[in-house]
Amino acid sequence: MDINTEKIRKRYDRVACFYDYLEKPMEKMALGKWRKPLFQEMKGKVLEIGVGTGKNIAYYHDAIEVTAIDFSSKMLLRARKRAETLGKNVALREMDAQDMSFASNTFDYVVATCVFCSVPDPVKGFREIRRVLKPTGKVLLIEHVRSEEKVLGFLMDIMNPLVVNFYGANINRRTEGNIEKSGFDQIKVTNLWRDIVKKIEITN
Repeated sequence: MDINTEKIRKRYDRVACFYDYLEKPMEKMALGKWRKPLFQEMKGKVLEIGVGTGKNIAYYHDAIEVTAIDFSSKMLLRARKRAETLGKNVALREMDAQDMSFASNTFDYVVATCVFCSVPDPVKGFREIRRVLKPTGKVLLIEHVRSEEKVLGFLMDIMNPLVVNFYGANINRRTEGNIEKSGFDQIKVTNLWRDIVKKIEITN
């Protein structure tokens, strides 16, 4: 694990105990209602990247076999407790999305919600997703990105160093461009809130 990745991992370890409280306003406003539909179409072998405290675990259904990874051991500890409480069977593994140990062409679906704001090298992470995804597979993401509105985008750029240093997440990522740089070219984007929160669907 490189120095930058280790730095971000430690930040998520640090906030794990109160992470859900920090996210609660966004969950209540909208994010909670966007999670469930993301999982409804899935079947077969599913990989969740950046499971965090396990907010998506409640939406895992019986038609899928889920492996979920995160590079923060303290986040994973909370995800395990949530899985046990919900009675969900999920393989939780400590792993870096930029360097996964899975064989190529393993998963039917890869899913992540508000994760690629935090992956230190997002292009490398998307290349790894492309590697482990089956040729017929699909990627489903909910991501917050930099606004292309002039004033709002500028403010996000100004605030980004503060947010990264405290929280570990970038608020000014251009995620669609990072996906394209990784080699994916079939990308469908739906704006969920302004041009900041998006649903992104990717096929091989």
